[in-house]
Amino acid sequence: MKFNDKIEFMGKDFLLENEAARRLYHEHASIMPICDYHSHLDPGEIANNTQFDNLTQLWLKGDHYKWRAMRCAGIAEQRITGDVSDRERFQAWAETVPDCLGNPLYHWTHLELKKPLGIDNILLSSDTAEEVWRESQHRLATPQLSAHGMLESFNVRTICTTDDPVDSLEIHQRHSKAGAGPTMLPTFRADSVLKIEQPGFVDYLATLEVASGVTIQRYDDLLAALFQRLEHFGSLGCCLSDHSLEKPVFVEPPAVHELDRILDRRRRGKELSSAEAYGFTTAVLLWLGQEYARRGWVMQLHIGALRDLSQRGRREIGANSGFDAIGDVTYAEPLAALLDALDSQHQLPRTVLYNLNARDNEMLAGLAGSFQSDGIPGKVQFGAAWWFNDQRDGMERQLTTQMQFGLLRHFVGMLTDSRSLLSFSRHEYFRRIFCQMLGAQIERGELPRDLDRVGELVRAVCYDNVQRYLFER
Repeated sequence: MKFNDKIEFMGKDFLLENEAARRLYHEHASIMPICDYHSHLDPGEIANNTQFDNLTQLWLKGDHYKWRAMRCAGIAEQRITGDVSDRERFQAWAETVPDCLGNPLYHWTHLELKKPLGIDNILLSSDTAEEVWRESQHRLATPQLSAHGMLESFNVRTICTTDDPVDSLEIHQRHSKAGAGPTMLPTFRADSVLKIEQPGFVDYLATLEVASGVTIQRYDDLLAALFQRLEHFGSLGCCLSDHSLEKPVFVEPPAVHELDRILDRRRRGKELSSAEAYGFTTAVLLWLGQEYARRGWVMQLHIGALRDLSQRGRREIGANSGFDAIGDVTYAEPLAALLDALDSQHQLPRTVLYNLNARDNEMLAGLAGSFQSDGIPGKVQFGAAWWFNDQRDGMERQLTTQMQFGLLRHFVGMLTDSRSLLSFSRHEYFRRIFCQMLGAQIERGELPRDLDRVGELVRAVCYDNVQRYLFER
């Protein structure tokens, strides 16, 4: 068997297997700007136009994907999250990369080295680690690879960070006044308010009191505090909310006096029954949904994560450190009831639904199609492939479901959901996969060989749709 030595590893036509796909990508997708509407980037790095000292600071800090891979390769935790030098931490990752052949991290790593770092002729390994480290340090010292420089190289126009209601947003305010770099908008993520049964809820209420200036003793006080924070977020351009629902619940919302009683019990340290907790969560989420609709905001629901499964890992390293997995709960009925309760009162905001278990793709896409409204294309959306699904076959499954159960023309496209500025390469990865899918359909005669028309679809999904969805009220 003879190898085709004309195919370059991750060359300019990477993932593009036919002429239609290549033209769609190079003439349409690759030139579109990026609006990253869901990320976990540090707003301070953007506002301060941070100049990173080395790849570890830029690349490995908080990257749970890479942490998990290193653990799977048997790397000692001390070298992953422990007290070792940045150079040693990078060495641990370099040793792991060859083991990632077949994993999307292998592609992402080399996409990220290639752009914006310009290192495109070296495969990272333990043998090449020193060369990559020295070369990257040299390049990171240039103004072109400051935070703003990197974002400009990716053609990023808008970034939406993920922010707690108690955040002051001083950094966003300072960035907006400076007028440099991309637009950076906050996202309202009120998970700590919804999860009344979780440890730390009472302490969180005290923090919310300080942030809002509202003393919280009754349920209406809580809503007043949240209203004040919504106003503050809105004053800085917020147009999105986000909620992590490990298991969507919906019950008939309790009366206000019952909500007062539930809140009082929890403030006094009492444990709540499931019915009490579910009732409280339902009531708050319905109220928030109504507020989002009134303000013209988008509501995002991330559904189905099992978080912090390793108690040892949480105890030794901390929460949100990469010990998570895919849940397998069923939730079609409570989620439909939640959306219907808002929709029946004409108070359902534009909503994006993300699932972690690909088993639920068709269910979620079908459910989204049941709650549309006049004049708002794709009002309720089946969201982009998320977390464990944001690799090639996960994106292809999500796009296929979107095509078959909804209208791809109105899909709001990809996001990074990441903590690293280099992760904007995932938009390129998505766009190449998307163009290859469409190109293959053209070659099979399933789509017309009208590259201008299909190219318009590509441009819409890559950028135009999300701009309309977020900013056209």
